[in-house]
Order: sequence, then structure tokens, then C-alpha cells
Amino acid sequence: MTQIRRRSLLAGASGMLAVPALAQGVDFAGKTIEWVIPFAEGGGSDVWARFMAPYLAKNLPGRPTVIIRNAPGGGSITGTNDFYQRARNDGSTFIGTSGSTQFPFLLGDRRVRYDYANMPPVLVSPTGGVVYLPTRFGVANASELGKLRDQELVYGSQGATSLDLVPMLAFHLLGLKVRHVFGMRGRGEGRLALERGEATIDYQTSSAFLTQVRPLIEARTVVPLFSWGVLDEAGNVARDPTFPELPHFVEAYEMMHGRRPSGVEFNAYLAFFGSGFAAQKPAMLPRGTSPAIVAAYRQAFVQAVADPELQARKGEVLGEYRQAVGGNIQRLYEVATTIDADARSWVREYLTTNHNVRF
Repeated sequence: MTQIRRRSLLAGASGMLAVPALAQGVDFAGKTIEWVIPFAEGGGSDVWARFMAPYLAKNLPGRPTVIIRNAPGGGSITGTNDFYQRARNDGSTFIGTSGSTQFPFLLGDRRVRYDYANMPPVLVSPTGGVVYLPTRFGVANASELGKLRDQELVYGSQGATSLDLVPMLAFHLLGLKVRHVFGMRGRGEGRLALERGEATIDYQTSSAFLTQVRPLIEARTVVPLFSWGVLDEAGNVARDPTFPELPHFVEAYEMMHGRRPSGVEFNAYLAFFGSGFAAQKPAMLPRGTSPAIVAAYRQAFVQAVADPELQARKGEVLGEYRQAVGGNIQRLYEVATTIDADARSWVREYLTTNHNVRF
């Protein structure tokens, strides 16, 4: 894995230097480009794409019009399958997916007909989240997680193969006794269940944590434990820039067990953490797209992310997370879309045995 990441970093860096030359001759003047989002309007991926689209349009050669085409269905599998099989590779369309699209691919879902290895990435956007629980458990911070060893905790989940697979694997690794109650229609319902006393541990994404959970912390009804963290340029888990005062999951594990996590179970966690948070939203061109068009898109996203107006407005949508463009794309993209065969087998067996999931 280290050698793969090193090769990716070198290839990405050299590709970034060559982008302007490679992109010469690409011109989208007068054209309309579709950014396919395989989710309904108003969701996180839709908001992300609509925020980024004007800046991309401004920086693509010829300043084309970039529109969002929503293609929901099948938990995003339907729209992504259709894109993979039918999309033109002339630069007139590209797709943005999310962790909930990557997870079925990583798990080997039979409905999946797309292969991330064949779609060149042009942008990868991370996000974050924080785990917390009520103060009545007497746990002040992550260093006191050991107090929870014999407690049964309850987590309101959206489903065993949803993004809630990340906290499921994290709690399992920590050795916490957590009962997962399925049927939540969103993390907001999970938070409300905790506030009502029906759930006793929860996580919220960064934006929801800042707006909905921080007031609970100030009222001293809940206490934050750890963030999921981010991936640094060496591929290591690092502290979330939005919550630098909180330990990330790996640090919390070390506090509880006195050693770093390792083994197939940790490899499985890393794959889904990477796909669900550290590299949650990738944008990709169709398979077979020419290197010149790929280079033009990558350069456009480099310039879009650096736009002062985007930087001034990014807080509400992108947060403080560093957008992967140019030389940083390939490494994070691999993290989001690959999994070790042994880790995949372990996760499938774990979900089948413990939660009756069928693949």
C-alpha cells in the first residue's frame, strides 16, 4: 500500500506540472456540460455540485455552461450504472458520487455495474464527523472510554451498509457494546433519538455537529469523544481541521487500548472511513476520456478551488477541509474506491453474521 501511494503521489505531481500543455487544444466554448448527480435535488451531493459548478464553468476552456442533472434511484447505484455504461467521453458530461455510492462498490454489491478504476478523477472532496454521548455516563473525554466497556449503548442507524457502517466498524474495533437500531431516515433522527434518551451514542457530520450538537455541549448535556479525522498527504489519519482539539479515532483507540489498531478489521475500517469521510465526494469523467480533456478538467478544478470568492464562501458547503485537486487526487481517490480482498471478505462476513445482510 505504501508503494502504491508513493507511485500515485509521484504520478499526480508530474501530471499537475504537465496539465497546461496537455490541455492545449481543448475548447468547450458554446457548449453545455452536464454534471450528473445520482441523488435527488437538495441533498448533500446536489448542494456540493451546485456550489462548485459556477467556478468550474468559469475555469474550463471556453467557459461553457455547467448544469446539474439529477439521476436518483437505487441508492445512487442506478444513475451511476447508467452513466458508466452510456456517458459520452468527449468532456460533455461527468459524474459526482458519494460514500453511499462507493460503499456498494467496495462491498461487492451485485447491482453495481460501474468500476471506479476506469473513471479518471478530477476532484475529491472530504468531510468529517464527531462521535459524542450524554454526560450522564461520566465520561469526560476519549481518555476515559474504558469506562464504557461494560455498558450497553444504543445507536440510531440508517442501515448496516449505509454511511453508518463507519461508526459500526469503529465501535466494534474499540470493543464497545453497541446495539444498532435501524430505520433512522437521517443523522438528524439519530440525534433526536439521543436527545429523547432512546439512543445513547451518536455521531454527526461536521456541519450538523457545529449547528446542532455544540449547543448541547454548551448546555453540558453531551460530551464529544473523538472525530473521524482526515487523511494527510502521507495517507495517515490526522486530526480534523474543523475540530483540532479533539483526538481522531486512531488516537482514541490508542487511549483506550494503549496501542495502535492493526489487522484486517482495522484495514476494513480504514477503507470505509476513507470512502465515507476522508474522500467522500469524488468527481469523475467517463471511461475512455482523452488525457487532454482530463488535464483540462483537473486544471479547471485547481483554479476553481483557488478562486477567492469560493474560498470566502466555502464554509457552509465545504468546511475547512482541503479539496483534493491536481497532484492530491489519485491517492485519495484510491483510498475511497479500493479495499483489500481480505478486508472485504471480513466485512461481508461480519455484516451477514451480525446483521443478516445478504450480498
